[in-house]
Amino acid sequence: MNTVPGAGATVRSLQDRIRDARIRESDRMDGIVDLRETERTRLELLVEEMAGVIEELPERDRDRFLLAILPGDPPRYWVDATSFVMMARDKRTYRFLQDTLNGRIVLGETGDAASMADKVTSHIADRVVERERALAADAAETARQNRIADSRKVDTHARKSLSGFWVMMAFIFGVLCGALALLAYAWFRVS
Repeated sequence: MNTVPGAGATVRSLQDRIRDARIRESDRMDGIVDLRETERTRLELLVEEMAGVIEELPERDRDRFLLAILPGDPPRYWVDATSFVMMARDKRTYRFLQDTLNGRIVLGETGDAASMADKVTSHIADRVVERERALAADAAETARQNRIADSRKVDTHARKSLSGFWVMMAFIFGVLCGALALLAYAWFRVS
């Protein structure tokens, strides 16, 4: 604000107000950027806690788990395609969430990176065991299907060989009956 000399009147300057508004907006944006950086920093602490788990992950399961902070707003530490860790509204609490067909569910919440790493590690272990169980069940079902197919082949082969045997027996029986009938006819005709 400027005052006009002699009159005591106040002149408002729009440019000064715009500059003040820009400064306030800049301060507010700095705070938002700081909060985002805080979230990312806390998630990076979780990544450090999870480093050993990633190394121990079986080779066949590595393609199933992301285990990385992917770009986005808010930043998230993705465990697999449906579960992730993000910071709660207070920016201090880790929230472990999973997207399901019935909506998003909370798998765990804690303020400590080590505790969250334990929860994520347990989740990964459950997924690995679940996959092993599914593969074992699939292998058992495949083996059962193979046994059924093999028994059908044996049955079919047995039926074919048995039916060939009975056809041959019927043919021989027919030839013998025909020969006996011919001999009987010749015997009665000649005598």
